[in-house]
Amino acid sequence: MSRPTIRRLSGHVIDLIAAGEVIERPAAALKELVENAIDAGATRIVVALRAGGTDRIDVTDNGCGMSPVELELAVERHCTSKLLDDHLVQIRTLGFRGEALPSIGASARLSITSRTPESDTAWCIRVDGGVITPPQPASGPVGTRIVVTDLFFATPARRKFLKSARVESGHAESVMRRLALSAPHCAMRVLLDDKVLFDLPEQSPISRAASILETTPDTLIPLDEQRGAVRLSGFACGPARTRATGSGQFILVNNRPVTDPMLRTAIRVAYRPVIERGRFPVMALHLKVPLERLDVNVHPAKTELRFADEAEIRSLVIGGLGRALGHGSKGGGGIHASFAPRSSIVYPPRPPEPGETMTSLPLQTTLPTASAPQTPQTVPRQGFAETDPAFAPAARAPQQPEALDPAFPLGASIAQVFDTYILALAPDGDLILVDQHAAHERLTHERLREQYASGGTLRAQALLLPEVVDLPRREAEALMARAEDLAKLGIDLESFGPGSVLLRSVPALLGAKDIQGLLKDVADELAGDPDLDAASTGSFAHHLDAILARMACHGSIRAGRRLKPEEMDALLREMERTPRANTCSHGRPTWLRLTRRELERLFGRVK
Repeated sequence: MSRPTIRRLSGHVIDLIAAGEVIERPAAALKELVENAIDAGATRIVVALRAGGTDRIDVTDNGCGMSPVELELAVERHCTSKLLDDHLVQIRTLGFRGEALPSIGASARLSITSRTPESDTAWCIRVDGGVITPPQPASGPVGTRIVVTDLFFATPARRKFLKSARVESGHAESVMRRLALSAPHCAMRVLLDDKVLFDLPEQSPISRAASILETTPDTLIPLDEQRGAVRLSGFACGPARTRATGSGQFILVNNRPVTDPMLRTAIRVAYRPVIERGRFPVMALHLKVPLERLDVNVHPAKTELRFADEAEIRSLVIGGLGRALGHGSKGGGGIHASFAPRSSIVYPPRPPEPGETMTSLPLQTTLPTASAPQTPQTVPRQGFAETDPAFAPAARAPQQPEALDPAFPLGASIAQVFDTYILALAPDGDLILVDQHAAHERLTHERLREQYASGGTLRAQALLLPEVVDLPRREAEALMARAEDLAKLGIDLESFGPGSVLLRSVPALLGAKDIQGLLKDVADELAGDPDLDAASTGSFAHHLDAILARMACHGSIRAGRRLKPEEMDALLREMERTPRANTCSHGRPTWLRLTRRELERLFGRVK
């Protein structure tokens, strides 16, 4: 073989290589063009796409425009108006690399028509596959219009790997929603194959977030957290609203839409206690980070970042979302719960029912004066209620909505259905349906969490007779490897031969029912981690909340248990005061709201 020699690549080949990094698909080209429009100070942007942008991308803005000289520079590589010095630190704009327009022009047919406020005419420049036609006078308003056609015609290999028009349209829509969120001051209209995808006016941040998240402002939980010079703001949906993918998560860093994996992980950790596994929360977050503590020049697409202190950012996001979910909970119907002081309810011990061996978290209570029911009296059962054992009306006179205290948004119980669901009447007249097991599971989980956090241990209840639990060898070994940690949770274990353990105590809050199931669930949680090691101090902390959730499930009142009216009301009041009470420990909703309009729609009264 002859020795290879190093040669200088032509400018056209260099542009094609850069295009492969910057313009990987039509949505990437669209992103660069709209970012330029936002950087130009536009207050209105109109985007029209054909075939997902593969055939045509048309972006029009009313920004500051460009002169003929600037148009010629704009299609040259590494020419930009956005860097004021030679240091890549104080970057306040979305674009700054000067690669997008040359990259697009190298692989497609590009036309730019622009006019400045001082000019009496517009100017148009064209680039076809890297061949530049000098600017020519043209007609047009102040601002810029960029038209891209036949994307990747100069690089057929890249065009061959594009997806269908439907898939490319989906990527383009996602890009436009993220950019619309980053610039609420800018009206945006997006058309796809002549159909309006969305048309948003200038809006407040919360209205724009509601539009992008496809909800209403009153269902959003606001965030505003400050830690040093870093600020986290934005809006999140409650745990009752999730998606099957992460497409509903919008993250901005200094107004720049990003898809940073570290931030996505922090969001997942924050929501893990309140949503079902495999579901993704919906939110629009905005991080403000000092420019000198952020590197945006990581990837040509500028969607990934590097933080000077990742741990600080991660902690802020996890803590901020956790506090918002705990104190600004949204119910299944999207209302904001106003919580009463925790001290207003007292839970005296409840004697076990006949045949009941579990000391469940008691529900007998003295209700606060503000929500005390009327004097109990027998309510005659009429109609189907006389013969239907699934329907158990509360043994007291029904209350009218206007007589209920608005401080208690879950209202007063009026019946129990299938000995599983509590039917309540809210102060505004809406119907509330509560899953008693799911709700009580969350309350137990929060009590366990609070008790552990306050003292680092849970109070244990010794078993009268220690119980032998047989387990697969791997699960038994996982339990014994964490015996010291489990003792802090009130679970006192001893090894009892291969594949067996001896259980001497359980958490006092849970009682002694279903010991086998409890321990097997905890063993399954610990053994499910392939990295579990008795010497690794962080592995148990990783599983702690999941173990508490499993314990809460075993210690909660079950579906099928008949509750007294005062027990049902006590459960409602406790839910109103408990953070994250809108979902159970597995992420499922604990209560649902039926408004009058929803009921009338079910009965065909309204459309």
